[in-house]
Amino acid sequence: MSPAARPRHIVHAFATFAPGGPQVRTARLIDALGDAFRHSVLPMDGNASALERIARRDLVTIVNAERGRHGGPLRYARWLGAKIASLAPDTLITYNWGAMDAVLGARLRRLRPWLHAEDGFGPDEAVRFKRRRVWMRRLLLPRASAVIVPSRNLERIARSTWRLAPEQVRYVANGIDLEHFRPGDAAELRRELGLATGDVLIGTVAHLRAEKDPLALLESFAAIAVSQPRAHLLFVGDGVLGEALTRRTAELGLASRVHRLGFVPNPLACYRAMDVFALSSRTEQMPISLLEAMGCAKAVVSTAVGDVASMVAEANRAFVAPTGEPAAYARALETLCGDEKLRATLGRANRAEAERHFDQRAMVETYRRLWSGLP
Repeated sequence: MSPAARPRHIVHAFATFAPGGPQVRTARLIDALGDAFRHSVLPMDGNASALERIARRDLVTIVNAERGRHGGPLRYARWLGAKIASLAPDTLITYNWGAMDAVLGARLRRLRPWLHAEDGFGPDEAVRFKRRRVWMRRLLLPRASAVIVPSRNLERIARSTWRLAPEQVRYVANGIDLEHFRPGDAAELRRELGLATGDVLIGTVAHLRAEKDPLALLESFAAIAVSQPRAHLLFVGDGVLGEALTRRTAELGLASRVHRLGFVPNPLACYRAMDVFALSSRTEQMPISLLEAMGCAKAVVSTAVGDVASMVAEANRAFVAPTGEPAAYARALETLCGDEKLRATLGRANRAEAERHFDQRAMVETYRRLWSGLP
């Protein structure tokens, strides 16, 4: 292979490479962009389980970047910077606040080109930003070649709160494979869950952790369980709140109507089995699970986080409830559970919206240019 044709080496520094929004997006980009790039992934907690989402694993090397005995933050950042430099990346990409040690390491080593991606915030910043994190971003991020954000909300934050130059901030909407995530039958999965004809399945695909607030979804389901006796609830995903969710389900007497599938590498059948997709997060920006549900033509109930209200079809926006208003959220669930025709209408509208704005081909082409060091 001639030097001009060699694959560009991309180094990705993550706090974790467990499946989540940016990790799943990266996995899909690796597959979509193929042999033009090779990749080194540095999961700073040692968790590389999102590797399961990548078909072209031959293109990926997992590099040990655990803190271990590398000392305090500054010493670890220096070690990380040296580790990344030794890999000789053509482009370095750091992801979110959790990779800030790698950001500092990149700055200390003056690594270029360096891209930084921000996808959102944890539950500790769902309401108010931490001052130290704001100042650190103001100090470190202006030297990045570009800061990539997937939502207009984050774009505003990057410019106004982090005070980044407008030309440095790159808005790149998340996209999905609309040939894969499309309407279809999931009768077999519904039978496996014990659903009968006429039962209504509310479902979510999310990590069971605080910022996704699965317990809030469970409580909203409990609030409508009597008025909607044919309704069931499905959780797809695992996480630290799994035991709490099981315990609370038993306390509410809903064990026969609440179903758990754990982590599912390809959740297509799960979306197709749902009648309503529910998002109960305290904080999001442009959730990929929502896009996948829209691609499968599902009606949506969600909290009003990030760009969600502008992502769903206009007719579905009435079912995006203000955050902190569980009664409004429960009413939205109740309305959609009781109206099959409305669910179908909203589902078709959401599919059309996904086709108009969230086809992954545009996203892939933009990232091809960014990873190649092009403007």
